Amino acid sequence: MAVKILLVTGDAAESLEVLYPYQRLREEGYDVKVAAPTRKKLRFVVHDFEEGFDTYTEKPGYTWPADLAFAQVDPADYAALVVPGGRAPEYLRNDPELQRIVRHFFEADKPVAQICHGPLISAAAGVLGGRRTAAYPALEPDVTAAGASYEDGEAVVDGVLVSARAWPDHPAWIRAFIEVLRTKAPTG
Repeated sequence: MAVKILLVTGDAAESLEVLYPYQRLREEGYDVKVAAPTRKKLRFVVHDFEEGFDTYTEKPGYTWPADLAFAQVDPADYAALVVPGGRAPEYLRNDPELQRIVRHFFEADKPVAQICHGPLISAAAGVLGGRRTAAYPALEPDVTAAGASYEDGEAVVDGVLVSARAWPDHPAWIRAFIEVLRTKAPTG
């Protein structure tokens, strides 16, 4: 039986930050399940950096089905957690079921990968304090308000927590996360 990894997301998640880890971890032999507030077809977005804009731009992205709703998740069934960014974490962080899930992974010292705006969720779950994490640079005040240390890096590893700033960091971020998984949750 394949080792299961949970990827939590919702509408307006950044397409690349969902689909790159989803496909890359499946390539490594993991069984990746997507959970969202409800089981439905999710609508992702594309965030890009364009000259002349002070921040990223947003365009419609891919759609993808959620395998299960947060309320259906037994986090004990999963070896690791992936928390993509985009705008989704802005509203997902308030979901008590998602907070329950995230707390489980941190309290059980299971591998967690978070990127971009993903740390908003671990901050709201109350598990970011005392940690080192990367995030989208505009979130530095949110990270420090949660009691964590912000690091501007493409793959910040703090124990089993692996974080990055945004999708341009994918190669280093996923490489570092797979190294953690090979130790804590090997596929075979």
